[in-house]
Amino acid sequence: MRAAERAAMDAGTSEWELMQRAGEGAAQWIARVAAGRPVTVLCGPGNNGGDGYVIADTLSKKGYQVQVIAPREPGTATAQLARAHFAVEVEAEGQLRNPVVVDCLFGYGLARQVEGKFKDLLKKLSINHCYKIAIDVPSGIESDTGSVLGPLPQYDLTLALGAWKQAHGLMPATASMGARRLVPIGLDLEGFTSTMSARPSFAAPAPDAHKYRRGLLAIVAGAMPGASLLAAEAAMLAGAGYVKLLSEHPWPNAPADLVVAKDVNEALDDARNSALLFGPGAARDDVARCRLAQVLEKRKPTVLDADALHLLDPDMLEGADATKLCITPHEGELAKLCDAFGVTADSKLDRVRLLRDVTGLTVLAKGPDTILAGGATTRFFPRGSSWLSVAGTGDVLAGIVASRLAGHGDPLRACEEGVWLHQEAARLASPAFSASDLARAVKPAMASFL
Repeated sequence: MRAAERAAMDAGTSEWELMQRAGEGAAQWIARVAAGRPVTVLCGPGNNGGDGYVIADTLSKKGYQVQVIAPREPGTATAQLARAHFAVEVEAEGQLRNPVVVDCLFGYGLARQVEGKFKDLLKKLSINHCYKIAIDVPSGIESDTGSVLGPLPQYDLTLALGAWKQAHGLMPATASMGARRLVPIGLDLEGFTSTMSARPSFAAPAPDAHKYRRGLLAIVAGAMPGASLLAAEAAMLAGAGYVKLLSEHPWPNAPADLVVAKDVNEALDDARNSALLFGPGAARDDVARCRLAQVLEKRKPTVLDADALHLLDPDMLEGADATKLCITPHEGELAKLCDAFGVTADSKLDRVRLLRDVTGLTVLAKGPDTILAGGATTRFFPRGSSWLSVAGTGDVLAGIVASRLAGHGDPLRACEEGVWLHQEAARLASPAFSASDLARAVKPAMASFL
């Protein structure tokens, strides 16, 4: 973000002009949600406070009754200029007396604990019954890591200025942000390697499509059949033209439209396989380890999930094509992989990135803050439904990702599409769904992206 702002200023745009764009753009959003109600703006001493003065000035000129509370005078030249343009009285302290409160105390770059009068203001905001808006990131949040550095109110709306920050996609910060919206300010964001994922769109199959051209997905089952069956049911509805379950065990309850191949070795050798999925219900014994090695030897686009992530190690990756592999760990599986590959880092984000760098794999670290790292890119996602916290939903996600992978062979794209489909299916499945309900909801979820 600093580099983008610096580039804009080097090209002739002043910092004051950028602040005006940010403040005026944010004020447009605030005016919509305030709908004529009085507004309180909390201003800090830095440029985020400067944005607050521009917001207050813009709203005042629109006819809004505006209260500004600033415990400290502006400390930067641009923020001082913004303060000078705001002709209304500023209070050093006071009660939050208006139904809409805008937090402009601290923006991106905060690296210390919030103390003193600023801390007291955030505490007041936390218990105040008002509509709360955070500008850029909530004050008390470290913008790169999402770490909490002070009192953290529950906001109704967070307006990101110029570009998304990493905290907008990371827990615990993202849980407090409410709705998140981006306020463009004319920055050139080319080359940003961390970004919020954009909603994908899918197209209907080509007029001359057939089942193999749309992708044959082979799901290698293991000792516990339920998980791989869930993955298969989701995969059949996520776009692949042909889903085949490879299992030496009988499947009397398998859907009629799911092909079950009993000769696993022969089916794995099928040159028509577009992608493979291994791990759900695989177990963690020597039989499963040998099967994982066999899967990796095929050097096909592959999704590894669940038990496969407890078996994967550097020796197994030596003969594989890591550029074609994606892994979908939850927090515990991510910890196991980090142990196996010697990755040590404090935050989930750093662990995901280091694991990608060490292995060359595409890493989709699922959870309340899902992180996708592949190539040089890190992508964050809107928060999904908390009803996804039920057994089997990870198997459904693995099936969706593998189905998308079978269609085009791009692990990063497949993971990104899979997360969006998974979240949309959860929205459509209604509260208190099971993993089977979620798998069935993949079909209407697909329709919403066409």
